[in-house]
Amino acid sequence: MSTSSPLIGVLVAQLGTPDAPTPQAVRPYLKEFLSDMRVIDYSPFIWQPILRGIILNTRPRRSAKLYARIWLPEGSPLLVYSRQQAEGVQERLGAGFRVVLGMRYGNPSIASAIAALESEGIDRIIVLPMFPQFSCTTTASIYDAVYAAAAGRRCPLFHERKRHVPTLRFIEPYYQHPAYIEAMRLHLSEQIAAQPQPPDRCVISFHGIPRRYVETGDPYRAQCERTARLLAEAMGWQPDEWQMCFQSRFGPEEWLEPYTDKTLEGLAAQGVQRPLVFSPGFVTDCLETLDELGNEGRAQFEEGGGHAENFTFVPCLNAYPAWLDAMAALVRGAAQGWAG
Repeated sequence: MSTSSPLIGVLVAQLGTPDAPTPQAVRPYLKEFLSDMRVIDYSPFIWQPILRGIILNTRPRRSAKLYARIWLPEGSPLLVYSRQQAEGVQERLGAGFRVVLGMRYGNPSIASAIAALESEGIDRIIVLPMFPQFSCTTTASIYDAVYAAAAGRRCPLFHERKRHVPTLRFIEPYYQHPAYIEAMRLHLSEQIAAQPQPPDRCVISFHGIPRRYVETGDPYRAQCERTARLLAEAMGWQPDEWQMCFQSRFGPEEWLEPYTDKTLEGLAAQGVQRPLVFSPGFVTDCLETLDELGNEGRAQFEEGGGHAENFTFVPCLNAYPAWLDAMAALVRGAAQGWAG
């Protein structure tokens, strides 16, 4: 007899966060993240000794200090805002859906989220990766984790013995979806209207990836460029009023350019006095936005001769109502044929 639930499961799939801003909590998070071969594709025979022998003995302490600067009383900003997003989407979708949050790295894990849905008899699941632009380092890694959790795969050495596997639907990259662009337009317009003077340059920063990944087929840069152009058009920006760049370089390889840190350092020399910085590739605030852009970015602008008080960092969409509406619309579109 079938135990299937009429509910449709929705997995809001995020990157992840450590459980606490301490070296002890950051270390296992970094180990899991930097061991993902979607992120670092070097041979594990070369990479793992470097990771375990050097990086995991030095970086957790430094990263924990950065996390401590942005930590909220309720916990990690990424987790706090992601929960708000899941709750907001649940409210909009109603009783026919069951929305859960799962993290690629850290807690709550994607595996635990899939298990929670299955425990309710839900065998139709829509996956919403929280990455508008596809990259093998993010979206594809979400695919890997969801497939493994749904199939019950533990590791390549074990045969899958799970007898029932849920049906999965993945929401395609929404880097040019009108509702996503409109949510950003409304959010940015409100932020700009609240400033005493309008910005004289809008810096659109995306997370970077190694340039080699794009050269070997990752469509990420093209999708970032499309998002940036559509956003600029929606905002009515002229070509000299905005620019696009890439942040978060790591390791010795060349990454996508222009680099955000160099861009911010050079603004004052170009006569830019009131920059506004926003990252469309992140829909939820995290270390890379709140600290790397909000704190370090402000310092970089000041180091280049700018005045820190004139630097405006715009938060991510987070639980902005128009973005929650857009998320719900993406799910409803993917649920066609399932939902009545």
